[in-house]
Amino acid sequence: MMWQIVPICNWDDLLFYCIHGGKPFPEGVAAAEILKVGSTSGSKSGEGSGIREIASGGFVAGLITLFTNAFQVLGTQLSLWVHVGRGMTQMPLGYSTALVGAGYLIGIAAGLSMLIRILIAWAGFVPYYTMTGTVPDGMTLQKFAGAVYQERVRLIGAGAMGVAAVWTLLMLARPVIDGVRESLAAVRMPDADKGKHRMDIDMSAKSVGIVFLVTVVGLLAIFYAFVSPEQLPAGETLTFTVVGVAVLMGFFVAAACAYMAGLVGTSSSPISGIGILAIIVASLVMYALCQSFGIFALPGGEKFATATAIFTTSIIMAIACISNDNMQDLKTGHLVGATPWCQQVALLLGCIVGALVIAPVLNLLYEAYGFPGAMPRPGMDPAQALAAPQAALMTTIAQGIFSSSLHWEYIYIGLALGVVLVVVDRVLRRTTRSLCLPPLAVGMGIYLPPSVQTPLVVGAVLGYFLKKHLRARGGKEAERAGSRRGTLFASGLIVGESIVGVVLAGVIVVSVTNGGSEAPLALVGKDFADTAEYLGLAVFAAFLVIFSRVVLSGKR
Repeated sequence: MMWQIVPICNWDDLLFYCIHGGKPFPEGVAAAEILKVGSTSGSKSGEGSGIREIASGGFVAGLITLFTNAFQVLGTQLSLWVHVGRGMTQMPLGYSTALVGAGYLIGIAAGLSMLIRILIAWAGFVPYYTMTGTVPDGMTLQKFAGAVYQERVRLIGAGAMGVAAVWTLLMLARPVIDGVRESLAAVRMPDADKGKHRMDIDMSAKSVGIVFLVTVVGLLAIFYAFVSPEQLPAGETLTFTVVGVAVLMGFFVAAACAYMAGLVGTSSSPISGIGILAIIVASLVMYALCQSFGIFALPGGEKFATATAIFTTSIIMAIACISNDNMQDLKTGHLVGATPWCQQVALLLGCIVGALVIAPVLNLLYEAYGFPGAMPRPGMDPAQALAAPQAALMTTIAQGIFSSSLHWEYIYIGLALGVVLVVVDRVLRRTTRSLCLPPLAVGMGIYLPPSVQTPLVVGAVLGYFLKKHLRARGGKEAERAGSRRGTLFASGLIVGESIVGVVLAGVIVVSVTNGGSEAPLALVGKDFADTAEYLGLAVFAAFLVIFSRVVLSGKR
């Protein structure tokens, strides 16, 4: 999938749009700040190296994660179910310190868009459908509200994301075309006329072409190995068609996700919207092919079509994820004076190493926690399962298309909502100086669990008021210094929680494989859950105070 990214990174003009075009690149800037830690300039300016902020953030996040996921003394979220007339809705608050740090990085605009999408889903659609619907016999109103969200509201979000993703791609058409045109002109230019600085030198067109061919051949081989055991009719046709669809969509996906990653950050990049579009397109293509070759009439034909559509979507999603990461890396390199072609070679190597590392880590997490509907062992606690909402939604859409059971009426409602969101966003951008309503971010959040989004909103709002206070107290210089401290502390939070989470997953797997408990470090039982929930709230509030003190403090 890396070949989709390298040509874009090789196009000087497209890099101009993304890197030099005023895009914030929050994660890229944060990474650059970390790389600058310990630099002479930072020490001379009186800001300190920043090591203390990063280390303290990692320590705080790791300690809270240890008491939450390992000792289980602290709860992971506060979940309140509220009656609305005859219906019900949820008012949750997640306690993730890493997500608070991510919210601080993405800023107030993305944070408010998340708040709006929470309100659309949980103050709008869920109460409406629970009030107008009929609760099945034997089901509580709370479970019915959860089922409404899973089976109806998420499909509305999928439709809204589809419209928003298409709109995003249309808005990016001009930059992509200009980038291709400028890239081709640069390739034809004689070497003597280029006179490039080392920071303007990318991988050569020949190198990019070799990577392209190797990757396409690899995709064809992998997919053929996937379909050949089934001994299906026209297996070669399926292989070339599916890979062709993935290649074509991947090109535009890389451009869209890279641009949006620079605009609103990786956390708000349209990966989820792209995934929805990808699974719909892949499923419709597979539906047409399977109908043509009579695959649905074979035993397991529908299951094979679903697996193939998900396999195709995984290729496109990998392209989207890599484009997000690579553009942030290139921005970081630009800020610290790196050479682009060296970065691009390193990114290629990173893809290879990542492919070797990611699979066992994901398998480790799966064995430790499981996924909803796919638990590795019977009797596991579904509350501890990794939500993976995007993957669950994509599977639901694919299965619905192939079984003709997808509730398209909710998709259509989402399409209409997406159009409304696009219009509102354009009106706000034209009539106000700084207000906007990113339709893709709103659509994406309608189906994301609210416990994941609320800490992002908290981090974004907290960062806005802290920076406003710093600006009023000490001007732009105080705001810049405080923002740097917050960025470094937030980066430490993300790293600390992630590392402790992976280590705990390893401990759980070792315990289970040796016949031990799935919570080997737990100090309390399940009857402590209610107390842990409120203890978690108290610790979360104390954590926000600590975060504020770090940002507002002067010379450390």
